[in-house]
Amino acid sequence: MEKVLLKAELRTIIGRKVKNLRLAGKVPAVIYGGEVKSLPITLDKKDTTNTLNKFSGSTILTIEVDGKEHAALVREIQQDYIKGELLHVDFLAISLKEKLRTSVSITLVGVAPVLEEYSALIVSGLDQIEVECLPQDLPEVIEVDISSLEELGAAIYLKDIPAIEKVEFLSDPEELIAVASAIKEEVEEVVEEDEMLEDIEEGAEPEIIERGKDDEDDVSEEA
Repeated sequence: MEKVLLKAELRTIIGRKVKNLRLAGKVPAVIYGGEVKSLPITLDKKDTTNTLNKFSGSTILTIEVDGKEHAALVREIQQDYIKGELLHVDFLAISLKEKLRTSVSITLVGVAPVLEEYSALIVSGLDQIEVECLPQDLPEVIEVDISSLEELGAAIYLKDIPAIEKVEFLSDPEELIAVASAIKEEVEEVVEEDEMLEDIEEGAEPEIIERGKDDEDDVSEEA
């Protein structure tokens, strides 16, 4: 398991004054859980942003605070989506000797034959699986091969995913992961357009809507 290290400092500044930390290129954060009740820290904004963008939410991070290391998972990220900047991060401290429960993201891989054969659409269902395992056995992502989807209506459920050694799936086995679906909306739009073209070619008269005096008065009042 690759060690992903983030260096942090203890934080004494709280409340509204943390905005000064952000202006200085820092990110306020907190570590909690297990033997750690609540440890306010400060991280370098650039390094933290790069790390969180590079790894998944199920990656175990090692946060070094004053020479002491804490194994942790990202629990919540607060972000300014307009500026794309981190505002605050919550980390959950974990024990490497105890099993944990968390959710792991699903990634669809492979090529489904139904896409080319029927011009189908692959509709995703469940996007995360709740698992239980030791931290060192936690997968960063769970890959699901969709190459078995050969016909319209073919589907993959959680129960169809091969077991992962030392990892227990806790989500409902009947949860839908992906299904091959026909693109009905596009077909209907094409049919409607064809019908309109046929009417024009046949010289169909355009529909005329007549407005009575009362209607004209209503429009004048709204204007």
